[in-house]
Amino acid sequence: MPVIVYQTFEVRQDKFKEGIENLRDIKKFRNENYDHKVEILTPISGEDHRYSLLSTYEGLAEMELQNKKMFDDEDYLKLIGDFFLQNIIQGSMNTQIFRTLSEKKQASK
Repeated sequence: MPVIVYQTFEVRQDKFKEGIENLRDIKKFRNENYDHKVEILTPISGEDHRYSLLSTYEGLAEMELQNKKMFDDEDYLKLIGDFFLQNIIQGSMNTQIFRTLSEKKQASK
């Protein structure tokens, strides 16, 4: 059953260009090196500098395995360290984890 991680954060106005470039690098790195899909969501309405990462995993165990791999990877840690410390507003990150609702089984006749 797929698990979806939805992370929102506010990009600093004075670091907007660098933040977006770093965010694209993070997406590319994760999609190329790990077994899950990452998308960047940009605001159409609401807070102009609040962006989101939407990550989809095959299941909860796969999410835990991929997270372990990411946080054991020095190259990934450098990417996210720069992003978190330099490009987003401290305390603005919010992470939610969802799973898809399974299909209802039809009763046998």
